[in-house]
Amino acid sequence: MNINWYPGHMKKTKDLLQENLKLVNIVIEVIDARIPISSKNPDFDNLFRDKKRLIVLNKYDLADPNLNKAWEAYYKSKGWAVVLYNSTNNKELRKLDNAIAEASKEIVERYKKRGLLNRTIKAMIVGIPNVGKSTLINSLAKRKSAKTGNMPGVTKGKQWIRLTGNIDLLDTPGILWPKFDDDKLALNLAFTGAIKDEVIILEEISLKFVEKMIELNKVDAILEKYDIEQGEKPLDILDNIAYKKGFLLNKTEIDYLRVANLLFNDFRNGKLGNITLEKPEDYHSGV
Repeated sequence: MNINWYPGHMKKTKDLLQENLKLVNIVIEVIDARIPISSKNPDFDNLFRDKKRLIVLNKYDLADPNLNKAWEAYYKSKGWAVVLYNSTNNKELRKLDNAIAEASKEIVERYKKRGLLNRTIKAMIVGIPNVGKSTLINSLAKRKSAKTGNMPGVTKGKQWIRLTGNIDLLDTPGILWPKFDDDKLALNLAFTGAIKDEVIILEEISLKFVEKMIELNKVDAILEKYDIEQGEKPLDILDNIAYKKGFLLNKTEIDYLRVANLLFNDFRNGKLGNITLEKPEDYHSGV
């Protein structure tokens, strides 16, 4: 299955990042804790190789708690600062503020040694579409500074936002990369909504999702949620959801699109439980 989605504005975004990189001291990279490799743009590691980096494992409340700890340790082992965060919970704001301050400490000390006591720290926040970056920014700014939405590609231009602690934050649009070499990675992005539903065949992707859940031994979450039997084939699960919910066309034909929308809405909103689709041990070659 070939999944690619790289609109023209994403090429412009990459150019924008390169143009503004010299202005910033630290890069805050937001990734989805449910897919900590798939949601991490591989172009960033080369682009930001000379910058201090803070990895924000966002949406950790939707992910497997044990794997959250494993992924936190994995990225710390790469030499980066890491914080687990839920951008929809303002009670966690102090944790993120502290993480940014800690990641910036070395830069602040460097300024102090040069006699620059109140120098503003400039940070750039980056990430792929739909990882919760704009919601995170709004929490930090304590106002609606960044446009938000549950669809990828909402934030289109750059904007600087003044934060507490003498930090200026440069918001940037979400950006994917031109070609997905790994089908599993592309599917993970489709499952979580990082690739727009409108540009994929959602019915086919929903079957791949069921297969993924079987592979992870998480299929019981689907069976229990919809009170259905598993059946002999992965497709039977989609069929059984349809019959249970009455998602039928002309009383006989199954409305697979409606089934897919229900399944993905429930997964993306955490109604199937805390699920992480990737494990650190599956990635031995690094990031």
